[in-house]
Amino acid sequence: MEYWKETLMKKIPIAITLLLLWSCAIWIPGPNDIANSQSQQKSTDREDHPGGSIDGTLPQLRAMIELYSADRRNINRFYDAPMSPVSSQQSSDYLKHWQQVLSDLDFDSLEHEQKIDHLLFQNDLRYRLRALQHQQLKEKQIDEFVPFASTIIELQENRRKVIPVVGKQIATVLTDLEKTVKQTRKSIELRLKEAEQDEVVFEKSVAHRANRMVDRLQRTLSGWYRFYAGYDPLFTWWVEKPYNDLDKTLKDYSKFIRSKVVGVKEDDDPPIIGDPVGREELLSMLEHEMIAYSPEQLIEIARSEFDWCRKEMLRAADDLGFGDDWRAALNHVKELHVDPGQQPHLIKELANEAVEFLEQRDLVTIPDLCKETWRMEMLSAARQKTSPYFLGGETIMVAFPTHEMEHEDKQMSMRGNNRHFARATVHHELIPGHHLQGFMTSRHRTHRRAFGTPFWMEGWALYWEMLLWNKEFAESAENRVGMLFWRTHRCARIIFSLSYHLGKMTAEEAIDFLVENVGHERNNATAEVRRSVSGSYGPLYQAAYMLGGLQLMALHGELVDSGRMSDREFHDRVLKNNSIPIEMVRAALNGMELQRDHQPAWQFYGEVQVPQTAPEGE
Repeated sequence: MEYWKETLMKKIPIAITLLLLWSCAIWIPGPNDIANSQSQQKSTDREDHPGGSIDGTLPQLRAMIELYSADRRNINRFYDAPMSPVSSQQSSDYLKHWQQVLSDLDFDSLEHEQKIDHLLFQNDLRYRLRALQHQQLKEKQIDEFVPFASTIIELQENRRKVIPVVGKQIATVLTDLEKTVKQTRKSIELRLKEAEQDEVVFEKSVAHRANRMVDRLQRTLSGWYRFYAGYDPLFTWWVEKPYNDLDKTLKDYSKFIRSKVVGVKEDDDPPIIGDPVGREELLSMLEHEMIAYSPEQLIEIARSEFDWCRKEMLRAADDLGFGDDWRAALNHVKELHVDPGQQPHLIKELANEAVEFLEQRDLVTIPDLCKETWRMEMLSAARQKTSPYFLGGETIMVAFPTHEMEHEDKQMSMRGNNRHFARATVHHELIPGHHLQGFMTSRHRTHRRAFGTPFWMEGWALYWEMLLWNKEFAESAENRVGMLFWRTHRCARIIFSLSYHLGKMTAEEAIDFLVENVGHERNNATAEVRRSVSGSYGPLYQAAYMLGGLQLMALHGELVDSGRMSDREFHDRVLKNNSIPIEMVRAALNGMELQRDHQPAWQFYGEVQVPQTAPEGE
């Protein structure tokens, strides 16, 4: 025994030495390896990010994106003065900082998932820098309406820096500021007065933008004043009167622009005033969404889908006994609504029906908590002027007439939110639509919410309308009419919204198009167009429903119809990749090779030809 122990002790040092020599022979880093390692380490460990160092416990790109998102929120909250050159410069410098960080990374050494994050991050930075430039051009167009903006901006930025104020000096500044506002108004009044009949002195879209900017500046000044008033006795003694005078002058000036320049009468429903962005801006936005088609090609795609919907609607009309009169079939379905007070019960019934259908066919994973915790609220009469149908998410906002509506408005609201229309919208808004989306995106790859896109968010909900049609969810001809109404509506959204921003269709023409070709009630069509062009939604938002849905249907064809995945696996993986351009969802699911200079190239609808002179309506 002692012999074996002694022999073993002699051989251990030799074994260790051999092991060390062998491990050294495995890999000796060369100059390129060292450089790449140092570059990656520099990006990971550097302390000179504006928001500090990234979280080293997370995957590198995820940690960077989380830091970036948190920093941007801070920057936006602090630099909150509208039209501020300082704010624009800070945002620009910050975005360029992260562009440099990404350029320092060795893209080829990243894992596939991190390559996707890199491309998403890079795409977002590039687009936000372009958007900043576009915003500055838009602001220059309204300079003549707000020559006093720089003074209000300076006051607000000095407050953020807690620079001491002297009440007497501030009183003088505000008094002079009020004079400038009054002089600006007089100058505009004179130009309007001297203009010849029918002469366009100011574009309504520009004046409308100026009107909103005056309101923002007034609110900024109000917040600035409340910070000091009552807390600094000398400030209040000097400034209260000139501030109140200026506040009233700004509000009066805003009303003047709204009524005399834009043409909005106080007692009437406001006219629809949009701000067409033009073809170049649409192309920039499509590049950001990783869509490889032009606006004109997308309109042609919508027309093709519209034709399919019309054929199916005629078939449903015939099944209901209306021959080829699809409008009669639609009017028949619109009358099949519940009585006042019964809409919430219908919504609950339809929500349960959709979940049961999905689970019986094992189409997607629905966590129990997701099924349990959605809520319901009613839309006010005022809100229904811009949102005449349901809105969704964790809380479904239900449209139905209220007691204070005019009689005709009540009837239109009930007809527009009938049982069969509602059946097609409840699953869009709740499960498997927006509620399930929100539930999953708050739990999986949450850093990617920074890159959220309506092509994924609205496209997913619309995709399910298509897939459920294919799975024979409709069952009856009335339900088919309801589903086809919405599908036709999504096609029309692409046609009228892109045509509007291309300058090929006016808001009034868009309303007529929806009434005549889709079958909307006129009030609902007006609300739909107002919502689409007023600026509260991006120019591509309304087109994103159908186009995102078509992208997902094409991807479903590649991965599920081919037998590579089950429905459930496909849907779960789409949800867990979070809200990102569908082209990147495709890359995540099929493992396609990615390059740093990736350009969108996926023609999810095949080759699309644009006629030399495309018609503007159906």
